[in-house]
Amino acid sequence: MNRARFIALGSLIVVVAAVVALVLSSTRSGSHKPTLSATRSTGTVSVSRHADTPGTATVPILTYHVINVPPPQSSAAPDMYVPAAEFAGQMDALKADGWHAVTLDQLEAYWTRGVSLGPGKPIVITFDNGYASQYTNALPVLKRLGWVGVENLQVNGLAPSDGGLTDTQIRGLLAAGWELGTQGVSGADLVTLDPNQLPAEVATARQMMSSRYGVPVNWFSYPSGHYDATVIAAVHAAGFVGATTIVSGWASPQQDRFRLPSLQVLGGTTAPELLSQIGSAQAITATPPTYDGPGIP
Repeated sequence: MNRARFIALGSLIVVVAAVVALVLSSTRSGSHKPTLSATRSTGTVSVSRHADTPGTATVPILTYHVINVPPPQSSAAPDMYVPAAEFAGQMDALKADGWHAVTLDQLEAYWTRGVSLGPGKPIVITFDNGYASQYTNALPVLKRLGWVGVENLQVNGLAPSDGGLTDTQIRGLLAAGWELGTQGVSGADLVTLDPNQLPAEVATARQMMSSRYGVPVNWFSYPSGHYDATVIAAVHAAGFVGATTIVSGWASPQQDRFRLPSLQVLGGTTAPELLSQIGSAQAITATPPTYDGPGIP
């Protein structure tokens, strides 16, 4: 009786050992193991079975300025002002239509390494010139939706007394997962500068922003949308990954990274009009956008 039990126990041990060996062999082979890839800007981890395959989808980039009503006697163009309620309605409409916000770094990781942008339709939401309303009015809306934005700052930007972001507010945007880009040191029209001045205006901005806030500054936004071949060369030499323009269209991986199109969102744009604007601009993506503004002979 004891001998029979001993034989049975021995047989069970052999079976268990065989199963363990089979599991370990399957694990080592990795034939069904998904690839994990971290997205630094949000601190999340996305799972993709094709993380080494570059993505090919085109993505719209929206550009905003002031998220507020125009103040009395303002000298700025009134269409730069998108009231907070209008902005909130636009963002809610985007979410209802299946969109979700991503950063430019996330988009580049998708285009180059196939890092997942998550389910749904990705869109990039950028903010130029560093207005305080981007923190007070835009941030709460995007945070409510679980979204992030891209803040394009000038090193010598607006003073808080003139409606500019404070240092604390900028750090608050970054803490919320926003990405930091720049428009140069002063936001000067780059095509009007002497070529010898360009490195100081462009490269210095990247170095100063990154050092001050301890984050990568990989993207440039051309002030007033003006650029030419010399400006592009300076931005490239400064180590930026790419740059956004104000030429209308969707951004695609086939385009020059230093001439990515965007959609300017102007005040008075209703939520349905914005969705229509985004849809219409998709047709422009087939070829890289052209630019015939200042600086082009």
